Amino acid sequence: MAEEAQTRRARAGREGRRGGRHPGTAPAYITRRIPPYEMLSEEALVLVEQQADRILEEVGFEIRGDQEAVGLFRAAGAATEGFRIRPPRGLVRSIIQASCPTSFVQHARNPARSVVIGGEATVFAPAYGSPFVTDADRGRRYGSLEDFRNLVKLAYASPWLHHSGGTVCEPVDVPVNKRHLDMVLAHMTLSDKAFMGSVTTAPRAADSIEMCRILFGADFVDANCVILGNVNTNSPLVLDGEASRVIRTYARANQAAVCVPFILGGAMGPVTTAGALAQCFAEAMMCVALTQLERPGAPAILGNFLSSMSLKSGAPTFGTPEPALGYMAIGQLARRLGVPLRCGGNLCASKIPDAQAAYESANSMWPAFLCGAHFILHAAGWAEGALAMSYEKFVMDAEQCGAFHTFAAGIPIDENAFALDAFHEVGPGKHFLGSAHTMRNYETAFYDFELSDNNSYEQWSEEGSKDIVQRANARWKAMLAAYEPPPLAQDRLEALEDHVARRKSEMPDAWY
Repeated sequence: MAEEAQTRRARAGREGRRGGRHPGTAPAYITRRIPPYEMLSEEALVLVEQQADRILEEVGFEIRGDQEAVGLFRAAGAATEGFRIRPPRGLVRSIIQASCPTSFVQHARNPARSVVIGGEATVFAPAYGSPFVTDADRGRRYGSLEDFRNLVKLAYASPWLHHSGGTVCEPVDVPVNKRHLDMVLAHMTLSDKAFMGSVTTAPRAADSIEMCRILFGADFVDANCVILGNVNTNSPLVLDGEASRVIRTYARANQAAVCVPFILGGAMGPVTTAGALAQCFAEAMMCVALTQLERPGAPAILGNFLSSMSLKSGAPTFGTPEPALGYMAIGQLARRLGVPLRCGGNLCASKIPDAQAAYESANSMWPAFLCGAHFILHAAGWAEGALAMSYEKFVMDAEQCGAFHTFAAGIPIDENAFALDAFHEVGPGKHFLGSAHTMRNYETAFYDFELSDNNSYEQWSEEGSKDIVQRANARWKAMLAAYEPPPLAQDRLEALEDHVARRKSEMPDAWY
């Protein structure tokens, strides 16, 4: 009888926690109660900052094909020659610190789902940019608009993902010059969480922002951040002119550019962590400074993507210790600069959600979280070094993200937490299973990894001997089957659909 009662309590606890995990009631973002990890000394941080300044002053940074952006730096005091910009030491930092917000709110169409980016907040967003998708039933294939919509629905239904993300997969069945419209529309209509817009060209970025004006109202968009644009540099030390114009398009509209160097050590940066770190910091600072030269006070996020590579094959590698050390350091540098930080999340090179995917993802996610990153992109679904979005790994990663909510809260120190009443009730040599304190706390005492199987071997065998991939496969299918779209005013929906239809009719299909 005692075992049956314990089983009933455990089942009730699981169901209670599941019942509280609807995206409308889960936390909109993490508020950290634990401090970030501080690895480098003050002297070491100063040396990295000085090295970043030397790289910019002595070698320079190029913004190719955007003389207007080059002119902004020239007017601010940088030496320029062609597209090459050589800012004197300290100039870029002073531009950023003069006006870039240390934190900001990205508003969602559901105000309860708006997120804070910066300060003590951490926001998890799905993986981004994969041309392929994969699942246990159909295997690896090119992503479609149906897949894109499915993944937006899963991100909406996942309580531990705070953000809808951006290009959660590439819908290759839609023309290149039109798919951004369908993607932004899906984020706006299938979810009510914050989202990202197009960055492939400045006009497509402008389309994304214009759709936000329809959804939120033009005055609201001008005064508030409602969309992010994730832009990569062409490391080493180059920003493509189109990417530069995208950054300026977002900043000009008072929307946040996420400025991210993409450095594979040994290819786009040196093999030594300190050198790659200084390069990453220099490149990211130049892009954040560009946002402030375009519109002082515009929100921006300093990004970091340091990765190792196999020097035998040239393939990128993930979950290795060197990028983890770089994450710890970039967190300190971003805090000293006073800007929000973006890092990668559950990164791996594995093609399937296996043990390699698990340990590489954990080795990537923990440093990103512990370094104090405010916006963690690629928190769910990343597989095959970003080439594929895995449905099963998506829900597995999302469940791991849930555990960070508990970890970030730290250890409560209060009367209930010390449980003195339970010690009085139980006394020496007895168990706490039936105590009043346990009964009061059993629904919330421990985080429950619902995809994990903790049953006996016999029970697991009787239930089909399913591994976690099979359980994850059933989970994402059940989530899609239970999905219900968040409400959206009919006039806004019609205005968005009319805008997308009109924009598509204005241009012929382009497939490259």
